[in-house]
Amino acid sequence: MTGNAARLQAIKDVEAYVPPAVSFSLDEAPGAIFGENVFNRVVMQKRLPKSVYKSVVATIEHGATLDPAVADAVASAMKDWALEKGATHYAHVFYPLTGLTAEKHDSFLEPVGDGTALAEFAGKTLVQGEPDASSFPNGGLRNTFEARGYTGWDVTSPAYVLENPNGNTLCIPTVFVSMTGEALDHKTPLLRSQQAMGEHAERVLRLFGHDDVNHVVSFCGPEQEYFLVDRHFFLARPDLMNAGRTLFGAKPPKGQEFDDHYFGAIPERVLGFMMDTERELFKLGIPAKTRHNEVAPGQFEIAPMFERGNIAADHQQLLMTTFKSIAKKHGMECLFHEKPFAGVNGSGKHVNFSLGNSELGSLFVPGDNPHDNAQFLVFCAAVIRAVHLYGGLLRASVASASNDHRLGANEAPPAIISIFLGDQLADIFEQIARGPATSSKGRGTMTIGVDTLPVLPTDPGDRNRTSPFAFTGNRFEFRAPGSLQTVAAPMVTINTIMADSLDYVATTLEAAVAEGVDFDSAVQTLLTEIITEHGAVVFNGNGYGDEWPIEAEKRGLKNLKTTLDALPELITDEALALFEKYGVFTHREMHSRYEIGLEQYVLAIGVEARLTQEIGQTVILPAAVRHQTEIATNIAALKAAGMTDVDLAPLDGISAPVAALRSALATLGDALTADAGHDALAEAEHARDALLPAMLAVRGAADELETIVADDLWPLPTYQELLFVL
Repeated sequence: MTGNAARLQAIKDVEAYVPPAVSFSLDEAPGAIFGENVFNRVVMQKRLPKSVYKSVVATIEHGATLDPAVADAVASAMKDWALEKGATHYAHVFYPLTGLTAEKHDSFLEPVGDGTALAEFAGKTLVQGEPDASSFPNGGLRNTFEARGYTGWDVTSPAYVLENPNGNTLCIPTVFVSMTGEALDHKTPLLRSQQAMGEHAERVLRLFGHDDVNHVVSFCGPEQEYFLVDRHFFLARPDLMNAGRTLFGAKPPKGQEFDDHYFGAIPERVLGFMMDTERELFKLGIPAKTRHNEVAPGQFEIAPMFERGNIAADHQQLLMTTFKSIAKKHGMECLFHEKPFAGVNGSGKHVNFSLGNSELGSLFVPGDNPHDNAQFLVFCAAVIRAVHLYGGLLRASVASASNDHRLGANEAPPAIISIFLGDQLADIFEQIARGPATSSKGRGTMTIGVDTLPVLPTDPGDRNRTSPFAFTGNRFEFRAPGSLQTVAAPMVTINTIMADSLDYVATTLEAAVAEGVDFDSAVQTLLTEIITEHGAVVFNGNGYGDEWPIEAEKRGLKNLKTTLDALPELITDEALALFEKYGVFTHREMHSRYEIGLEQYVLAIGVEARLTQEIGQTVILPAAVRHQTEIATNIAALKAAGMTDVDLAPLDGISAPVAALRSALATLGDALTADAGHDALAEAEHARDALLPAMLAVRGAADELETIVADDLWPLPTYQELLFVL
């Protein structure tokens, strides 16, 4: 089935949609299933010897070195628990530099001499695995013929059982490193960076009188935006199937301009999908909290509660996998591309960041009088310094060909990294720049004027959705990450630059105290110095305004508009020294990530360019020519019948864009076959400077044709159907 017939059939299928049968009891108590498939603290406490349990908890809670002797006991208990859950296999789950999840499944059953098999799972098997490393991105760390890589158990992220109708699997989160110990994944540097940040945060806390400081970790609450489309339409769009975004598509008569989709009533079909996904997430211990319609038609959002950064990153990957699989059961496809549809809002993954521990909570809680909360102000000042010094690294941490379509548009923050503090904090730091802060803007109240409504409290300041790095009450929100990206990469950068700033803060205050300076005076001097030297990064205005890039340049802030502008930030002398100093990346590992960034950029645009050529040449052009031929045939017939005033405008109207499409396809073909150079940077520059403009020219002609060609001839599902038929 092709063309309009497939579109009409898809609409009929949607109208006849019947939700999947409920596979659980409707009497199930809310919360009863939360974490039921997770090898969590409760399970461990019941199944592990007391000494083993205490050792594991010490590693998780306090960062203590893992005792190798506990592995056998944990493996045995984990195996028994998984078998009781119906697991037949186990898998070390890791996160290579593809940005996706990888796993290798092994059976618990091992043959014995009498022809039978026993379920075995030893401590050494839990601790270490050995997948082939040669086919994963490594940026030159490994040669193709050097295949050995290791996975290593991450005890701080709990194992879980992943259900499948034909058998369950015990999944063990792991790191993934080369034979030489170099990181080939996102988890290893995340754990390294969290350790470095925690060490220096604890130094600062000790200066504030916290003598017995619990292990400080970073927390992350990533908001996930996504699109849902009917799967019949998805399968009829080769661009969506292969590139994750539409390479063609005219703007629909109605888009998002009415703002009627945002926070609107969730469609029944979508709500059924959301409920199913949340139930699966709850079973896996993922704390899904909020769900709602997003701005664009067909776009939605889920927001989980805060978790440790390491676990939040693991859960984000698991969430995306779950969404993909559940969407198919509901006859839909879940799209995580940052910009799947031109002309409407794209999708981000806002990384809400804080740091703290179980004793003190979040260290970014200002309290009722922030001007008197010196500890909070010091940690806040450390963020200001970090973002000012390393804004380029933050931008590089979210750089990708797909996110380039979103950053700077009116649904995402600009590529200029700045901080929004809000009215209250901005006022306090302005006071600090002049001397001690003596007051804080307080909360107000709002009287709506309806007697039956309560008086509502108001915050000391508004929010700013155009800011890339915004303080939002008790955390900072990094709004630049794209929806398709792992949160681990920006978290690595945030942790590392915070380690540097907290190291600077601690060292400065320790030196002042050692010289006999009063501690409060030392804090005041430090805060004044930081806001004076780094206050240029604070911007509370409109990040979308035309004047902001000009103002940002005057302030010395970088405007790294594209991935190729941002990636070199990874290999500056300052960046290499920073990551090496805090043990997060070696120079080789940093250069490898730079090379992988270029490679992924080239591959992504290359796939899109070839798809544009293929679809334009074999799908769109033939449909346009058929329409052109029909018009020409009709005109010829009318002339043959003796009509002398035949209107030639329809033929002229189709001929020009057909010619433009042919010309654009020829230009794109030349760009695809041109010599792009012999290194990754040259290939990436060719992709940006030659392929992308040529693709846009093809799209421009094709999208014009979509508005002209007869609907019964147009072969691709349109934006009207993709965005509005659910």
